[in-house]
Amino acid sequence: MTISIIYGILIGIVCLALGVLIGYIFRKTVGEKAIGSAEQKAKNMILDAENRSETIKKEITIEAKEEAHRLRSDVEREVRERRAEITKSERRLIQKEEAIDRKIENLEKREDGLVRKERKLEEKETELDGFLAKQMEELERISGYTMEEAKQILLSNVEKEIRVEASIMIKDIEAKAKEEADKKAKEIITGAIQRCAADHVAESTVSVVPLPNDDMKGRIIGREGRNIRAIETMTGIDLIIDDTPEAVILSGFDPVRREIARLTLEKLIIDGRIHPARIEEMVEKAEKEVSSIIKEEGEQATFDVGIHNLHPELVKLLGRLKYRTSYGQNVLKHSVEVAHLAGLMAGELGMDVKLAKRAGLLHDIGKAIDHEMEGTHVDIGIEILRKYKENEAVINGMAAHHGDYEPKSCEAVLIAAADALSAARPGARRETLEAYIKRLQNLEEIANTTPGVEKSFAIQAGREIRILAKPGEVNDEEIVFLAREISKKIESELEYPGQIKVNVIRETRAIEYAK
Repeated sequence: MTISIIYGILIGIVCLALGVLIGYIFRKTVGEKAIGSAEQKAKNMILDAENRSETIKKEITIEAKEEAHRLRSDVEREVRERRAEITKSERRLIQKEEAIDRKIENLEKREDGLVRKERKLEEKETELDGFLAKQMEELERISGYTMEEAKQILLSNVEKEIRVEASIMIKDIEAKAKEEADKKAKEIITGAIQRCAADHVAESTVSVVPLPNDDMKGRIIGREGRNIRAIETMTGIDLIIDDTPEAVILSGFDPVRREIARLTLEKLIIDGRIHPARIEEMVEKAEKEVSSIIKEEGEQATFDVGIHNLHPELVKLLGRLKYRTSYGQNVLKHSVEVAHLAGLMAGELGMDVKLAKRAGLLHDIGKAIDHEMEGTHVDIGIEILRKYKENEAVINGMAAHHGDYEPKSCEAVLIAAADALSAARPGARRETLEAYIKRLQNLEEIANTTPGVEKSFAIQAGREIRILAKPGEVNDEEIVFLAREISKKIESELEYPGQIKVNVIRETRAIEYAK
């Protein structure tokens, strides 16, 4: 049993050993084959890699050579171009150097010529100095004065002449400055007058009421004159009923009351019922109507001038000026014109246009009630404007327009100028009408008495005179002197506002202005 077990164990060990040996031998044989195959593959791969690297190396080498060849070609081309440019530059520099050399040669030649001329001039100057010295000695001998004494005499004479010329020049400059100032002032004034389109009406202190027939006169007078007395008592206006056909004249110094009487009489004539009770009723209606008209006229005047925010009582006082006349001139129209003129001149001179217009519109406000209060219309106007809280600048502009008070602003001076311009317009005032007609006659007479004048006509309200020259006595060149001669005669013999255009006509026209 034991031996069999041992034999079995031994047999098992032997079999195990044989199996291990056989396995080892098999593994070695198979492993060596696998290793040999792997080594062969590795060698093949290494050979392929070497072959491919050689190919890539050759390609890179070829490309590098081609790139180097291309770069070399570019560099050579650029070098050739640079060399060509350098060659051109060198050629231009050489040409410039040659031109500079030629110029230097010319300059050297010219310098040599100048040196020679300078030497000649120095020689001639020396000769001239000697000649002048001899001449000076001879002059000193002849005149008996030394050079210094003669210089002092000459300087003294020249100084006197220069002083005389300087004084003449100063006078001329002053005269021109005054002339320019006068001309500019006239341009501003005439421009303002031409741009202002106000009406100019001379009014009287009477009103005429037309009647449908002369029988109406008896009805107006009434039984024993009771109707006419009632009208005169209630209106304060005198009724003049005379031989004037179909008309009744209303006379009174108060234009407002005269207007009320006119409206009353017209209403009574239309109504036909004329008796004291009816007269009283019509007077009340006329008073209301006139009050409404006064307010409307005052508002219209402020609207026309462009002045607002006036006190309502001042507007009413302005409206009363519609029925107030001064030397036959309507005061409201005159005030509106003064406002326009003052505003236009203030605008030309860069002053306060609104202030000038406001003061111009209110400058005669005192005339609205000067028949009801004592004092001048200027003092009354100052009191009125202060009562209604007007600006002191406006009050001063109103107060200074007749020179009663000192003007404190340039606008106040413009108000006085505009007031004088408005009053001086031809036909604006009644008492100037005859003088205006006389001035036109004198103007034509001055022209007609001048030799060479055939006929003359005063036109444009005396602002122009048109003269027909005698063609047999005056030629085209002489009409200029004729126009100047007449303008000088007008200036010396006639007084007139503004300027007069002297227009001489032959076959051509020559125009001068008598200023």
